[in-house]
Amino acid sequence: MQSDRSQKRDESRVIIHFDYDAFYASVVENENPALKSVPLAIQQKQIVVTCNYEARRRGLRKLQLITEAKRVCPDAVIVLGEDLTRFRNASKDLCNFLRERIWSGRLERLGFDEVWLDCTDMIEFNYALLNRNGLEHSFFCTAKDDPTRGFDYDARAVFGPTYPADAASEGALNEEDRLLHSRLLLGSHLARYLRHELESQQGYTATVGIATNKTLSKLVGNVNKPRNQTTLMPPLADAHGNEGTVHQFMDMHDVGKVPGIGFKLAQKIWAYVLGREATHDEGLVYGGIRENVTVRDVRLHEHIGPDKLEEILGGPGAQKGIGGRIWGLLNGYDDTEVSKVKRVPSQISQEDSYMKYLHTFEQVCQQLFLLAERLIRRMHLDIMEDDEEIASGGVPTRRWLAHPRTLRLTTRPRPPLNSDGTRVRSFNRISHSGPMPNFVFSLTETPSVLADRLVDTTLVPMFRKLHTERNGWNLSLINVAATNMAETAANSKDSEGRDIGRMFRRQEDVLKDFKVVESQDTAPLAGAETSEAQSDQAEPLSLSMQGAHVLNDGGDWLDEDQPEAEQVYYCGICGSSMPNFATDAHNRFHGITSERPS
Repeated sequence: MQSDRSQKRDESRVIIHFDYDAFYASVVENENPALKSVPLAIQQKQIVVTCNYEARRRGLRKLQLITEAKRVCPDAVIVLGEDLTRFRNASKDLCNFLRERIWSGRLERLGFDEVWLDCTDMIEFNYALLNRNGLEHSFFCTAKDDPTRGFDYDARAVFGPTYPADAASEGALNEEDRLLHSRLLLGSHLARYLRHELESQQGYTATVGIATNKTLSKLVGNVNKPRNQTTLMPPLADAHGNEGTVHQFMDMHDVGKVPGIGFKLAQKIWAYVLGREATHDEGLVYGGIRENVTVRDVRLHEHIGPDKLEEILGGPGAQKGIGGRIWGLLNGYDDTEVSKVKRVPSQISQEDSYMKYLHTFEQVCQQLFLLAERLIRRMHLDIMEDDEEIASGGVPTRRWLAHPRTLRLTTRPRPPLNSDGTRVRSFNRISHSGPMPNFVFSLTETPSVLADRLVDTTLVPMFRKLHTERNGWNLSLINVAATNMAETAANSKDSEGRDIGRMFRRQEDVLKDFKVVESQDTAPLAGAETSEAQSDQAEPLSLSMQGAHVLNDGGDWLDEDQPEAEQVYYCGICGSSMPNFATDAHNRFHGITSERPS
């Protein structure tokens, strides 16, 4: 076994991972509360993609065929979930709800139903407030500018379950681990508070993990499901640098379940450890393997280390240094930051999988049109906003937040049948990209019209380049994506630029308090010479700048916020006028200049 001592685990962060319980079913239940007490399943194609806990109690499960689900639970309510709009909107609302309750702004979403929160700054702030003589009466402050906002908690013990269940007490740890213990303890109470807020105000429950990085927090949250939380406690390694709670925890996981190790990478690792290709379970819609290859099997393998993983997983198109990165994940190291929520998504895609054959040109065109129309509607939802300006006639206008530069088409062909009638299982995709046509951004045409044009002019030619044969395809998946986002200028502080055109259009309102205007009630400025002709043709100017010094009827400077009796000083040497508070400095100026040699 090769050593992993060269990698240093970042133990300064506190990351909280939220996994909304039965999210898709919960969205439907919140729309119709009467469904909360009945078995509920969400259907896509002929598959149960998810179900609520009542349905699971009666034998339903994910990726189950609808025919089997109806046989197992005849009274199950099955809701079609092909349209993801309701789930997407609910996910955004929950993200905004949680982001408003943390300070760092670092909230990263994984799919619709999972988020990471970086709460390190909140933990640091409240750790400094702890009173060691009264830990049982601690107060967690949730607002920097308001010490009364927060919640009471007992800082003597972790809230909720821990891993390991018999975690070492704080007194049994070394100084470094005691500090980590306290930070994670505070994290557990903050997680409890956020879970309560989510359920009481939004109606969603969540399973939560608390740890020092994204990988560990996601995995440890799965230990106690549903509607619970788990904190991964120290010692992460013992005093001699040997295996601690992290290695114990990671070792029990299948390699393919570790975040960051996708199916293709896991396949290569499985094959090396087993000495052959892994045997897939044909009963699963999405491929799994019958053998159980754990992290421990890989980590303690006599020939596997960072260099060997680089050899196994590297090659054309592979990420540089992938062996070291995967080796780190297997050992519980993950230094990736929780990213801040972006103003616009990095890409928008629509895809569909097909259990039946998709092999005629008419079928392909029909599916391309459906995906293109859904993609354009998604673009209107995700990267457009209501403009601040109102068009003529009082109708609100819409504007693009970003313009995707690239359109990508991806397909997944099924391999041909073998001579014995079996088929090799493949998850390989092929893609082709091209420039996004400008007509897609038209707001005068309907999405259906734009989609029809997009298929004819762009997607069909791209499909022909991917599949040179004229007919007889057997496709299991098609994906259409808008990528390479170019963010447009905006006035928000998160934007990468400023909309200069809008700034000029709004300058009349912005500068209205600073305009020079004509006034009939104001006398000429002191010392100004005005000809009789000028006085007949034009009236003297006064300043309407709010808060500025102006002249009274006697020609004296006044401050609009000061008493009228306060006048200004006129210098007898140079004739300058100035407020009284500036006279001393002005006189010193004349004293300095008079002392200079000529």
